Amino acid sequence: MRVNGTPYRTVWMSNGIVQLIDQNLLPFEFAIKECRTHQATAAAIERMTVRGAPAIGAAAGFAMAQAFGEAPQSDLWEYVRQARERIEATRPTARDLFFATERVWNEARSAWDRGCAATTAVETAWRLADDSVAASRRMGEIGRKIIPENARVLTHCNAGWLANVDYGSATAPIYSSAGRGNRVHVWVSETRPRSQGARLTAWELQNERVSHQIIADNAAGHLMSRGEVDLVITGADRIAKNGDIANKVGTLEKAICANEFGIPFFAAAPLSTFDFAISSGDHIPIEHRSEDEVFFQSGPDEEGVWRKIRVTSPESPALNPTFDVTPARYITGIITERGIFRPGEWPADLLAEPAAQNQR
Repeated sequence: MRVNGTPYRTVWMSNGIVQLIDQNLLPFEFAIKECRTHQATAAAIERMTVRGAPAIGAAAGFAMAQAFGEAPQSDLWEYVRQARERIEATRPTARDLFFATERVWNEARSAWDRGCAATTAVETAWRLADDSVAASRRMGEIGRKIIPENARVLTHCNAGWLANVDYGSATAPIYSSAGRGNRVHVWVSETRPRSQGARLTAWELQNERVSHQIIADNAAGHLMSRGEVDLVITGADRIAKNGDIANKVGTLEKAICANEFGIPFFAAAPLSTFDFAISSGDHIPIEHRSEDEVFFQSGPDEEGVWRKIRVTSPESPALNPTFDVTPARYITGIITERGIFRPGEWPADLLAEPAAQNQR
């Protein structure tokens, strides 16, 4: 995607340094963060400098490649093992993270006897990032076919370019459809507590000149009840074998409302998000983050000075689950780079693919 006319990916690697668009500064400031070690990249994932399952996966792959480059030859595998544990501890729900660390680890291990483990780790990480871009582009082409003319599409959180390496998952069909002249309008659910919809998805759509409006999270059901939503498309951070999905908290409410009012509900995710080793969403770990994310909002004031402001009762505690699980029965279809599938109705060859099985 382009920012001020310059093409960018969300994450990439150059001379051993992982480069990330700092999503915590958007939409007010566009900056690139440099991470020179795997520890720094892991911290960036943890602090949500980079976020969104596929983008997290790409960053994790590059972090693993950094670890192989840093490791002393006398103790390489112990060093990299500890690095992998650190990287995998950053965001426990996103399946793409584990898919990437496992793939880089396995490919580098197979190259150990040839003396090129570190080089292979870098090549594998880059291939994973490139595959993510290709998958997102393909999801856009496949998913645009479900978007009617002049559709009003509701999305939640950010499953766009910023959450992937490029193009997006949930927004890829929207971009593809709008690029062919469809006058799509997007309802952007703000997505508290970090407001990824209001801050990131809206910024993306504005850059792409796609019609949109930000809505409060709790306005979605109202719009659906009035017939003002034609379909819902969200992303997914992990998909179980039965078709249950984990996604940003609030997705479940959107799916229940869509079901009540007969509105199609789709999730979009690459095959790297599938976890066929998990039978249902009951077994997906749900990350809980700091209550400060609920307590405070941050951004620049009128003079451009960044401020952190408390927006809740000062003496009250908070609970901050980051994801929820939407049961397969509420999902019309899952958009992938292989096609659109009914939840749990996977082709036999897909079930047999290592990319989909994700066995650890």
